[in-house]
Amino acid sequence: MQLAQNTFKRAIQSGEPQIGLWVSMCSNYGAEVVATSGYDWALLDMEHSPSDMSTVLGQLQAMMGSGTIPMVRPPWNDAVLVKRLLDLGAPALLYPMIQSAEEARQAVAATRYPPHGIRGVALTHRGNSFGRASDYLERISEELCVIVQVETRAALAAVEEIAAVDGVDGVFFGPADISADFGKLGQTMDDEVWVAIREAAVKVRGVGKPAGTLVTDPAFASELLNDGFSFVACGTDVGLLARGADNLLATVKSKLV
Repeated sequence: MQLAQNTFKRAIQSGEPQIGLWVSMCSNYGAEVVATSGYDWALLDMEHSPSDMSTVLGQLQAMMGSGTIPMVRPPWNDAVLVKRLLDLGAPALLYPMIQSAEEARQAVAATRYPPHGIRGVALTHRGNSFGRASDYLERISEELCVIVQVETRAALAAVEEIAAVDGVDGVFFGPADISADFGKLGQTMDDEVWVAIREAAVKVRGVGKPAGTLVTDPAFASELLNDGFSFVACGTDVGLLARGADNLLATVKSKLV
């Protein structure tokens, strides 16, 4: 058995737009529902959801074979937690709050075996099909997709150095935290914020790396993908459920006499 190719990583490297969805519901059932919609990728969030290793495992299992590539966001740049996520078979990671090139190097090092990094070695785990993927040790660095998240003005200023770190496969811009750092908490669509993000994304592409983000306006998501962003999440499972439930109730109530 051979380690599977990471189609998401290949796509963003070739410039093929990838449409994603944020998954925060900590449910394998919910993950299966959205995975079969046909999104290119889905972010399994551990930073801002009550998820843990068991729920992530269930989500990875539910999404297996769907064609949607799961990306896991650990709660922090934590080498111990990352080691466990890789052993679970996460094909892509999104590191939150990367502030400098040095932090990006630490993030990459947590995904690499010695002598190129600090990842601990286990020889039988879900990530290597329980020892059946004979080329896992040689190819996991090639197939794993490492994305770092830029979320502050300081990180925007250092974005070229962050993006240029060897082993960083893409840079993700977090408009919620960036807008907060601009003193515009909750104003994720603010013009000044997006001028800064767009300028930084051009710098990222200038060093040959793809840029991504999360927005909840479908028209704006399309605009960003048309404008050179490589991977954009266009909504969240929690948001879809909340708005769908609200709209359904309001529609029924509006018909009452």
